[in-house]
Amino acid sequence: MSVPHKRAIVAAGSSFHRAPPSVAASLFAALILFVAPAVLAQAPTPSTDNARGAETPAPAKPDVEADSAPPAASIDDSDHTVKLRSLEERVNDLKERVFRSKARLILLRETVLNGAISGAKAVIVHRNEMGSSFSLEQAAYALDGAPLFNKNDPSGGLDEQEQIELFNGAIVPGNHNLSVFLLYRGNGYGLFSYLQGYIFRIRSSHAFTAEEGKITTVKVVAYEKGGFTTDLKDRPAIRYDVEVKQDIDAPNPTKPSAPAADK
Repeated sequence: MSVPHKRAIVAAGSSFHRAPPSVAASLFAALILFVAPAVLAQAPTPSTDNARGAETPAPAKPDVEADSAPPAASIDDSDHTVKLRSLEERVNDLKERVFRSKARLILLRETVLNGAISGAKAVIVHRNEMGSSFSLEQAAYALDGAPLFNKNDPSGGLDEQEQIELFNGAIVPGNHNLSVFLLYRGNGYGLFSYLQGYIFRIRSSHAFTAEEGKITTVKVVAYEKGGFTTDLKDRPAIRYDVEVKQDIDAPNPTKPSAPAADK
């Protein structure tokens, strides 16, 4: 190396060491800017797969939703079952009401017809005062809707009975209704032979009151109304003969006992 070159290097070195602090800081910053990207480029970059694996996997929502939300068919079946149960409960309730109503009706009928409640009595009589031109073939009676008597006898045996006692016993005090149906067949001969083809149906009803401690007799009388000039087909009729009298067998009201005398 020649002496001038050495001098140049020494001069350069001496000039470098003599550089001010601001210039050295600038050179240091520039060195960092050039070296840092190279270091970062050589560092291993995590792959996309590893980055995804590092993340916490989200729970599988489809399975959860499948468990929490039942199928539509299951919901429909459940609603159908609820409706059926509700309908069944209503039907059972109606059956219970009908059963109670029937029980009350049966008790009322037994009370009226069998004298379960005492205090009033009734006697109901059928009486046939029709002439020989009419033959009784059927008679039906009902008291407050309960059958009392029902007989169909075309042979003539029913017509031969002039009077039939239909009811005789205790009855609930108060208002009652008697329904009557009679069927007569014409029994004409000679001049009135045309009556053979006639059938006379008589329907009637009568309301009466049974009084406490009394006997009420209702006599249903089938008779021929009008006179000699009245056409035979217009004669069949019914009347009600009612008689009320005191029941001598009824117990007298309890009289209050006299206070005992002081001794």
